[in-house]
Amino acid sequence: MHIGLVGLGKMGGNMRERLRRGGVEVTGYDPNPEVTDVPDLPALMAAVPTPRLIWVMVPSGAVTDKVVSDLVAVMDEGDLLIDGGNSRFVDDSRHAAEAATRGIRYADCGVSGGIWGLDNGYGLMAGGEKADIEFAMPVFDALRPEGPREEGFVHAGPIGAGHYAKMVHNGIEYAQMQALAEGYELLAARDDLIHDVTGVFSAWQRGTVVRSWLLDLLVKALREDPGLDDIEGFVEDSGEGRWTVQEALDHAVPMPAISASIFARFVSRQEDSPSMKAVAALRKQFGGHAVRSA
Repeated sequence: MHIGLVGLGKMGGNMRERLRRGGVEVTGYDPNPEVTDVPDLPALMAAVPTPRLIWVMVPSGAVTDKVVSDLVAVMDEGDLLIDGGNSRFVDDSRHAAEAATRGIRYADCGVSGGIWGLDNGYGLMAGGEKADIEFAMPVFDALRPEGPREEGFVHAGPIGAGHYAKMVHNGIEYAQMQALAEGYELLAARDDLIHDVTGVFSAWQRGTVVRSWLLDLLVKALREDPGLDDIEGFVEDSGEGRWTVQEALDHAVPMPAISASIFARFVSRQEDSPSMKAVAALRKQFGGHAVRSA
């Protein structure tokens, strides 16, 4: 299979490499001339055989809107456009309608795995028509982790379902990181009693009910910087957490833990907090997100 990939940043660049390792031919386009395979979108269209599968991996919002519009202008009837970025699920119906004016098929896919996805694989949550998802299955199979398909990929529902599932995933992620971070702050506060905070977290990595990949990453961060002295306790939120809470309000679903984790990030922007240092360190570990140096 031969696909086009638009957006070759931290995620997109690694995804191109993993797809190629998995036997999928990829032609990538990015405005950065140092990483792109072709000079522009028309050249991308010329390189990918029809019916084309074009995967978009760019920041959500206005950037995705423009890329979708630019692609719709050059793609052909019968092509499939997949938005794999972190778009809000309500944007998918608008993008799908825009693509449909040219007879272009549309699907969405939430992608999780961060900078580790190249080697570990990506968790994938797709939304769209069954025939379109099946057409793209070789791509999904190359990107997902090894093992049973259902443990790394789901066709969650119609258009928008993939991004909705990813939104909830990220809301849960917020709460899990906050719990680990608060535990870190309490352990660190009792340095008269707890002499090895990193060792405590490390001892939880096997056999305990809180073992997880996030716990492993926190241990890694603490081994690199035991007091998190090199990180400012300032944490951004990329949108999905807020969207999750807004959906909870709209549907009267109680979400006290996820809601609290969002507000905790706002606290991080007011003062340097040990727990927010831990959250910042975790985001750097799993997603390569920028942190502010102390």
